[in-house]
Amino acid sequence: MTAMNTAGNSFRSFSKKQMKVLNWWTPSSPDRDRDGIICDGAVRSGKTLCMTVSFISWAMCGFSGAQFAICGKTISSVRRNITTPVFPVLRSLGFSIKESVSRNEFEVTAFGHRNKFSVFGGRDESSASLIQGMTLGGVMLDEVALMPRSFTDQALARCSAEGAKFWFNCNPEHPMHWFREEWINRAEEKNMLYIHFVMSDNPSLSPAVLARYERLYTGVFRERYILGKWVAARGCVYPMFSRENNVSQPPGECSRFMISCDYGTVNPSSFGLWGYCSGVWYRLGEYYYDSRITGVRRTDGEHYEALCGLARGRNIECVIVDPSAASFIEYIRREGKFTVIPADNDVIGGIRRVQDALRSGKIAICPSCRDTIREFGLYRWNEKSSDDSVIKENDHAMDDIRYFVSAVFSSKAESGFFAMSVDRK
Repeated sequence: MTAMNTAGNSFRSFSKKQMKVLNWWTPSSPDRDRDGIICDGAVRSGKTLCMTVSFISWAMCGFSGAQFAICGKTISSVRRNITTPVFPVLRSLGFSIKESVSRNEFEVTAFGHRNKFSVFGGRDESSASLIQGMTLGGVMLDEVALMPRSFTDQALARCSAEGAKFWFNCNPEHPMHWFREEWINRAEEKNMLYIHFVMSDNPSLSPAVLARYERLYTGVFRERYILGKWVAARGCVYPMFSRENNVSQPPGECSRFMISCDYGTVNPSSFGLWGYCSGVWYRLGEYYYDSRITGVRRTDGEHYEALCGLARGRNIECVIVDPSAASFIEYIRREGKFTVIPADNDVIGGIRRVQDALRSGKIAICPSCRDTIREFGLYRWNEKSSDDSVIKENDHAMDDIRYFVSAVFSSKAESGFFAMSVDRK
C-alpha cells in the first residue's frame, strides 16, 4: 500500500505502524475488538494523516446516517492540520465530501453510506459545553494532550452509539500529564490499541528533512518532537547559547528597529532595542531596572522616559509589551509616539521559537547587553514542577526576548501585522 506526501502529491510505501493505524479496525485485524486507538510520539511522523483517513474510512464502512466529531485545540488547527490535507486524499479514494465551513461540519458519502462530521475546538474548560447533547458514533481527538480533561471527558461521554470507538492522537508533553497517566499508561486496561511513533516512522520524509529537524530542536524539544518521549523539561532552558555563536555586533547600519518590554514594578523591568541588519535581528541595547536593588520603584512615566531614551530618535516600528502590563500599554498609547502591541505570552511555544532563532542565527545579542547575557546562563527549567514551567528568576530579559521572537517569527506573525522576518522591497 502507499502513503501520500501531501506537499508533493506523490505516494510512497506506508510504514508498518502507519499500516496498523489504517487497518486495526478491519474484520481481519486481531485488534478489531479494541474500544479505540491511541497514537502518540514525534511530530511529522505521519500519524495524523493516517489516523484521519482511517477514522473516516471506519465510520463510512460501519455507519450510515450517524454523527461523528473531530476535535483539535482550535477549529482553525483542525482545518489546517486535518481537513485541508486529508480531503484531497479521501476524494482521490472515491469519497464525496460536502463541507459547510459556517457550521463547522462536513458530510461524507462513500460505500452507499452518508454520515456527518462536526469539528470542535477544545481550547479551554468552557469548550466542554459545545459538544454536550450530541450522540456520536465515534470521536477523533487530535492534539488531545493540549485539551483540558473536561472537554475530552465530555466528548467521550457523547459516544453512546452501538459500536462507537475512541481515536486519540497527540505529541508528548510532561510525563505527569493527565492523558499519559489516565490513558497511555492504562491502555490495556481500557482496551485501547497503543502505537508509539518516532519521526523516522514517516517514509515520506527524506534523510535531508530528517537531518534538518535534528538540527532544529535541542534538549527537551528534541526528545519530544524527534524521539516522541514524554520527558520533563530540565536544566538550562537555552543550552545552545554561547558568546562565541550568539554575541556579536551588526556588520553595518540597521534598517529597521523595534523594542520589546517585560514590565515589572516589584520585579525587574527589561526592555530591549532590536535592529535589523543583513538578515539578522540584533539586540543593540537594553534597559534593565531592578527596584529590589535600588530600593526605589519607578512609575509608568519613568519607565516610559527610559523607553524613549532607548529609542533615541530612531524610527521604531513597534513596541511589543508584556500583555499583563495594561497600565503601561495604555500609557504608551496615550503618549502617541509609538505603536504598541501586546505580546504573545505562550511560554513554551515562545521558548521553542527563541531556541530556533538562536540556533539558526536569526537573532544576536550585542556585548553591551550584559543583563541579557547573564540571564541566558541562569535561566532554568523548574524540575520540581508537575508540568512544563521555568523558575521565575533571572527571566526578565528572557521574557522580553521571547515576546520579540514570537512577534516576529511565529506563524501568526507571517499572516498578520508582524510579517517582518524578510527584507522590505
